[in-house]
Amino acid sequence: MSKTPREKKPASKKAAASTGTMTKLPDRRAMEKYLSALGGRSPDGALNKAQELMYEAWETPDNRRAVTLAKRAIAISPLCADAYVLLAERTSPRLENQKKLYELGVEAGEMALGSEGFQDYAGHFWGFLETRPYMRARAGLAQALWAEGHHAEAVRHYREMLGLNPSDNQGIRYLLAACLLHMGDDAGLERLLKQQEDDGSAFMVYTRALMAFRKTGASQQAKKLAVEAWHSNAHVPAALSGAKKVEDPGTGYYTMGGEDEAAYYLDDYGFAWRDTPGAIAWLVEATESLKPRSPRSGRLH
Repeated sequence: MSKTPREKKPASKKAAASTGTMTKLPDRRAMEKYLSALGGRSPDGALNKAQELMYEAWETPDNRRAVTLAKRAIAISPLCADAYVLLAERTSPRLENQKKLYELGVEAGEMALGSEGFQDYAGHFWGFLETRPYMRARAGLAQALWAEGHHAEAVRHYREMLGLNPSDNQGIRYLLAACLLHMGDDAGLERLLKQQEDDGSAFMVYTRALMAFRKTGASQQAKKLAVEAWHSNAHVPAALSGAKKVEDPGTGYYTMGGEDEAAYYLDDYGFAWRDTPGAIAWLVEATESLKPRSPRSGRLH
């Protein structure tokens, strides 16, 4: 799985050595060019040409060339939102400059889609290729706003993005959940967890267990959620308690149920467990005697 988009961290030397070529996995955005050949192109010919340059830019390992291609794309069509996204990611370490570029990307995406596009695609964004540059730019803007301390504004963007694309191919729900935890908005987080009740990922299930513990202590319901969470990823309790060291491999991808997934959970949600008195000790105790479920029979009924 590709991890939730967020501020990128350099891979540690240990991670790079252990993952080998996995540290150079292709940028999944470049893969969209194969889908674009099947349809989903904008009626704006200039924008199509600019987007083709962006597919090439995402694919090249040469950062200088990627930046040059992004600037060329903007010269061809100022409505190329992906070009601003790439420049925000690769040209300036200053948060203020990144935010301005993401803002330009959002504006470009809005103009490219037009009011009709928002009406036609509402509820199905990301399912149409022409909406993706806008969604990427808006995700980047929300993260920049959060980093600047504009928390309410960032949360608004995340919520509106989930409204545009309830299927949430970008994993915005995980970013929003972490933001609500940081803000202490338990009511908002519970609403989000209710909306995402079919999500059985470690990120959601462990957070449900934490919220249950906060409300009811070491109740049977809380323990039931802890057990469910453990079966989604058995490494999280040990990682939270410090009994096991897990590392972000820095590849941008993770294995469901793996130690790398546990590392991402620890990075984004660990603070909430540490800030809840007794939560980590309870989680360890509730799951320490569990064993992996036996594989299901291969017979069909």
